[in-house]
Amino acid sequence: MVGDAGAARKGRSHVSYDAGEDHRDLGRDLLHARDDGAASAPLPASIASALPVSALLASELRPYRDHVDADELRAAAARARLVGVGVDEVLVASGVLDDQTATRLLARDLGLAVAAPNLANLPNDAAVAEAVLRTGTLVIGTGSGRPRFVMAARGRIVLRLRRALKRDAGLASRVELISPAALARRVGAVCASSFAAAATGRLVLADPLKSASTLRPGRIVGLAAAAIGLPLALLLALAPEMGLLAVQAALSLVFLAWIALRFAGCIFVPPEEPLPLLDARSLPVYSLLVPLYDEAASVPWLVAALSALDYPPEKLDIKLVVEADDHATRAAITALELPPHMAEVVVAPVGPRTKPKALEAALPFVRGSIVAIYDAEDLPEPDQLRRVVAAFRAGGPKVGCVQARLCIDNGGDSWISAQFAAEYAGQFDVLLPALSALGLPIPLGGTSNHFRRRVLDQVGGWDPYNVTEDADLGIRLARAGWQTRVISSTTFEEAPVTRRAWIGQRTRWLKGWAQTLLVHGRRPRALVRDLGPAGTIALILLTAGPYAAALVHPLCLAFLVADIVRGVAGLPCTRMAEVVTSALTYATLVTGYAGAAATMTVGLGRRGIRPGWWTVASIPFYWLLLSVAAWRAVIELIRRPYHWQKTEHGAARRGGGGGLRSSASAPPRPRPEGAWS
Repeated sequence: MVGDAGAARKGRSHVSYDAGEDHRDLGRDLLHARDDGAASAPLPASIASALPVSALLASELRPYRDHVDADELRAAAARARLVGVGVDEVLVASGVLDDQTATRLLARDLGLAVAAPNLANLPNDAAVAEAVLRTGTLVIGTGSGRPRFVMAARGRIVLRLRRALKRDAGLASRVELISPAALARRVGAVCASSFAAAATGRLVLADPLKSASTLRPGRIVGLAAAAIGLPLALLLALAPEMGLLAVQAALSLVFLAWIALRFAGCIFVPPEEPLPLLDARSLPVYSLLVPLYDEAASVPWLVAALSALDYPPEKLDIKLVVEADDHATRAAITALELPPHMAEVVVAPVGPRTKPKALEAALPFVRGSIVAIYDAEDLPEPDQLRRVVAAFRAGGPKVGCVQARLCIDNGGDSWISAQFAAEYAGQFDVLLPALSALGLPIPLGGTSNHFRRRVLDQVGGWDPYNVTEDADLGIRLARAGWQTRVISSTTFEEAPVTRRAWIGQRTRWLKGWAQTLLVHGRRPRALVRDLGPAGTIALILLTAGPYAAALVHPLCLAFLVADIVRGVAGLPCTRMAEVVTSALTYATLVTGYAGAAATMTVGLGRRGIRPGWWTVASIPFYWLLLSVAAWRAVIELIRRPYHWQKTEHGAARRGGGGGLRSSASAPPRPRPEGAWS
């Protein structure tokens, strides 16, 4: 892991990594480098053949024989061979031994000291701290050229340490062991502010024009209003009919192209997907980041839902990411006895208080070669991680991200949640699979996106200043040449149940889409070069199309209502300009409503349900709410562009959507009982 990580770190951090590189090199001299598959991959054939199997097993089992029942120890050895990890990793993951006890027993067997958990020699430097976490080794210079090492050794690293101790008789006096959990806690306690500061500035310093922090939204909106508004006002003053026709034609072209893309998704049939991988030994270490803020009520069933994932716990690394001052959520986590593969990561209040900043600050703590994001209310299907691994392997090395489908499971709670559920079905079961198959850029959903860790490092991670960090990251992945695949595995989510909560959430989303469009559109030539003409057009349609439609929809509706009130709707037009303008207005409205109805009907149909008549008939009212959110987003973009309006969770009756729980490619799977408490 260290070999690949060094190059990746240079691309993703703005601080000097000289200290981190030196630290890495010294650790490599001691135990060689880890590889990207992480510490729980199968032992190489060269090592396995160096010792008889019985001797190899004996050395692994010896530290624990006096403290673990013989039957449990034999079962752990069999499990270790099956999964491709160390016996110690099995004992800890199963709860037979706690992390600290396993470290103490191993240290005694190796003749090593156990380091104090408060590690006084840990420097408060983000680069060195990340190197420590990635290698599991703290290198302490002594001034004599013979450094000391504090190591969090597990699995195959223990074997390498044994070999190193045999080669160098004096090494034992310079090595201390510490449990991996204790090392992570100490690094988090000492370096939380450094990690948060590095996360805040990483992207903006690496590539300022790809960060929303360098936007001046008020100035951009003012310049755009002057550049477009003044010529338009002059045109309308000199030639009102032609000016109105030109505006209507330009907007209609964008809307109709966007609608055509949605209709294309309705007739697209998703291809067959590879079956989930069942061979536990070939599975990589998998990390999950779950950002939480003011989510104390969600913690118990969140932990239950994540515990139900069908993935070897020895290869699962789950981080609950919390803000330092979110005392209620932290207390809820403390009140639970988290499984050994789950841990809390505390984010310091440095920089913007946003989800992407928290994710970026927590990224150094993950150890998996694949990293996934889940939200507090998420209920992923149990085999989702295995399906993602299969998708990565089937897609090849150019696939950098896999997006699972999101589904609302409380659609029966209210009218707004029913509309939201239908909209999500159209987005994730109709539109995104078609975009994925066509190789077009995909604005990711905010959750259940799964990344290759090295790809995240390469593209600079998340932008802490973009309030739809998912959409922005999806575009940056596409610009860097990485492909995104959409799979049929489902994550069930909770929709807002009140119009007020929905408008707040949608305002943030639309503001973030505007940020993303402005960030990537300020260098048009570079954008076209990176995405190609088709990708650039798709990006404009996916971001500018819905936004512009939401902004002007009330005006189009007002024109229609005015014609009806004046009694001229449907009457013959006397001038060609009127004919074209009326035709475009009516066509855009009718096809817009029809496109929305078609995608929601097809999307829900792929989940085996039929939308209610009122859900379809009330689409115009839902669009008016979208317009309210869009105009609020414009105001917020100018007044407080980085404000993150938190979506309230826990108000829904989960499961109200009935058949919505069915995956598009598989029958409904049972939900963990604890997830619904």
